[in-house]
Amino acid sequence: MTDRRYAVFGHPIGHSQSPRIHRAFGEQFGLAVDYRTIDAAPADFPEAVRDFFADAGHGANVTLPHKAAALALADTASEAAHRAGTANVLTRLDDGRLAAHNTDGAGLVRDLTERHRVDLRGHDALLLGAGGAARGVAWSLLDAGVQSLTIVNRSPGPADALADAIGEPERVHTRYWSDLADIGSYNLILNATSAGVLGAALDLPGAIVGSRALCYDLSYGAAAIGFLAWARSAGALFAFDGLGMLVETAADAFELWHGQRPDTDPVYAMLRG
Repeated sequence: MTDRRYAVFGHPIGHSQSPRIHRAFGEQFGLAVDYRTIDAAPADFPEAVRDFFADAGHGANVTLPHKAAALALADTASEAAHRAGTANVLTRLDDGRLAAHNTDGAGLVRDLTERHRVDLRGHDALLLGAGGAARGVAWSLLDAGVQSLTIVNRSPGPADALADAIGEPERVHTRYWSDLADIGSYNLILNATSAGVLGAALDLPGAIVGSRALCYDLSYGAAAIGFLAWARSAGALFAFDGLGMLVETAADAFELWHGQRPDTDPVYAMLRG
């Protein structure tokens, strides 16, 4: 037993599988993990985080729309969080300070390369979206050997800012959303937009899907249904949601908080079942 508390912050957050995942991880080590969901509107998020950590909170996961705000609240940040400008994990240190981490990119790459057996080297990737989710994974995709990364966002400013932050103009490019029908095809397409979570349609052209393309939605469950249905109808060879990424990022957070690395495969299988 422990008096330490854990939570996931988001808005909305009722759909989250994180409590189930962390409790299942805890069972692997005989730990009873007190983990809950906290729905906080953006204006209430800073106070909600402070209240949580003041009341025995030790660690928190953070999801839409709070990842940038989470980093701003932290006293120290990992390299991944610093370069992404967002955080999906907050941890209370022994001296009371808050540490921010971003495990999104590492979790995505592990899900693709280890669970789905995808060799990312040499892929021409299309990244849809340039918000917190996209920033969390862009550098990791490049580190994993993606040959080129084209970023497309409905508002071009954030896409240009992300490309500038990465600073590899020979590998990273931006295009306008209106250009999608004419930019050619890609063998790796990642949906990092919030459209599915918000119940909005993307209206993507099938021409961007290469003959052996892998399409991946960083969301999971109902939020990913629309994108995955489009990918299959457009002829994608593979279409995956982000459930595996969620489990992998949760494992990173669990290890940060408890000092032990859980086995993700049985938990992923449980959620899929």
